[in-house]
Amino acid sequence: MESPVMQEIRKPHSLTREMIRDPDRRQSVWVFGYPNANLLDMSGPFQVFAAANHIVREFGLADLYSIDLAAKTTGALRSDQGLVLHATRDFTSDLTGLGSLIVCGGAGRRGALKDSETLAWLSRAVAAAERVGSVCTGAYLLAEIGALEGKATTTHWRWADDLQQRYRDIELEPDAIFMRHGKFWSSAGVSAGMDMALAMVELDHGPELALAVARELVLFVKRPGGQSQFATQLRARSGSLGKIEDLQRWIADNIAADLSVPALAARAGMSPRTFARSFTREAGQTPARYVEAQRLEAARRHLEQSEDPLERIATAAGFSSAEIMRRAFLRTLGVSPNAYRTRFRSAAGFADAV
Repeated sequence: MESPVMQEIRKPHSLTREMIRDPDRRQSVWVFGYPNANLLDMSGPFQVFAAANHIVREFGLADLYSIDLAAKTTGALRSDQGLVLHATRDFTSDLTGLGSLIVCGGAGRRGALKDSETLAWLSRAVAAAERVGSVCTGAYLLAEIGALEGKATTTHWRWADDLQQRYRDIELEPDAIFMRHGKFWSSAGVSAGMDMALAMVELDHGPELALAVARELVLFVKRPGGQSQFATQLRARSGSLGKIEDLQRWIADNIAADLSVPALAARAGMSPRTFARSFTREAGQTPARYVEAQRLEAARRHLEQSEDPLERIATAAGFSSAEIMRRAFLRTLGVSPNAYRTRFRSAAGFADAV
């Protein structure tokens, strides 16, 4: 029997010509890449805008977007994944009337950041464009030319701390899937560029067209939760003092034990007040927050790798109940345990269930 999700996806879209906002508006979109830019950073947004064009053609409308891949020179452009694309705009192309500029990330950004010609062109293109977006580590390029100064920005969770340290004048929001600050947009890693492009389509031509595009591409119109649900590294840093560091290792191995401040303080041989101050200073967060983060990590592993009921998982991870665990998931990750399991269940578990 087909799942409710697939039943919903297979419904024909109910879009009508009258639902498309500003159907006569035309906009140029340039996706800017460079050697060894990430393939999906480039192709993902391209696909979203192209899907919007495909759908409106059903109503006899002209394309809403003219889409080009821009690079230093036209012609072959090798992605970080090895697939070669074809750039149709270059640094000599006329920037007049540029609607949206999407700046991609990828390993090649390191070379692009050192290329004065690239940075000079990017400064001109950003000034000319009506709207500017970055995908993943494309934010580095915009930050390098000063375009993100004082602006709320996001990037891939893995690079968030590094980006903030390098460019302290930006207002980094590390958990956002995508963001908008004036004409500047930014998105998290890789596939989040499609979320951002879909939001742009919605702003340009209405939610009904965005929904039709999302259904066509099997995307969320608005992805639930933030980047925290995808991150596998805990933010808490290890303590530098021996007692605190040893205690952190013990907590990870005894996640279902009594991990209250009095119990942990007794184990560390400190008074509760002294322990709480020392732990917060060394670990970068309070004992309670650290313990909850460790328990969330344990629960996530159980959800990904087992079919155990939520009550059993909550107990194994040290939560007093499944409801307390659910609240922690929603507060920290923005999704429920069941929703997390649906998205991140192991491939082996999925195969067994099919």
